[in-house]
Amino acid sequence: MRRAEIKRKTNETDIVVAVNLDGTGVYDIETGIGFLDHMLDQLSKHSLIDIDVRAKGDLHIDFHHTAEDVGIALGEAVKKALGDKKGIRRYASADLVMDGTLTRVALDVSGRPFLVWQVEFSRDKVGDMDTELFREWFQAFAMNAGITLHVETPYGDNNHHIAESAFKALARALRDAVEIDPRAKDRIPSTKGTL
Repeated sequence: MRRAEIKRKTNETDIVVAVNLDGTGVYDIETGIGFLDHMLDQLSKHSLIDIDVRAKGDLHIDFHHTAEDVGIALGEAVKKALGDKKGIRRYASADLVMDGTLTRVALDVSGRPFLVWQVEFSRDKVGDMDTELFREWFQAFAMNAGITLHVETPYGDNNHHIAESAFKALARALRDAVEIDPRAKDRIPSTKGTL
């Protein structure tokens, strides 16, 4: 089983994350940020990656450090669980609709981290979470998971759905990309021989 646990402790946060890439989408998430918990629940459920998160952060200041550091730790856990990436499909994309909102995610589990973020919100907050923190979370996750990640919402009529469709689209694409390809299970998916 491709599993990993990451512990991250700073002066601002104390985080433990565990993942099982070959799971069934079981989650137990507690960050202290209700909306972020809801998004990570969706990520787990729709990627079929089991995710446990325990985070304590300086929420009395704001949610920035906790949201970013959870993205860092979860990205590190996914990268560690992938190991040498032998047998994975590597590339994937997903279009995800939620009522009047469409989000597209394309990714490459390349070892070359990069984020393209073309998502706009019409409000400063969804629940108690600042909408600018969604980009921060995706940036932290992509950089630390070592993936090239493009996220685009060409249209959306509800800020909750814009955020949620981004996490769900990531989930669906990640599920496909990290899945073991039965036709190439013993090969690294690169002509270089390494990722």
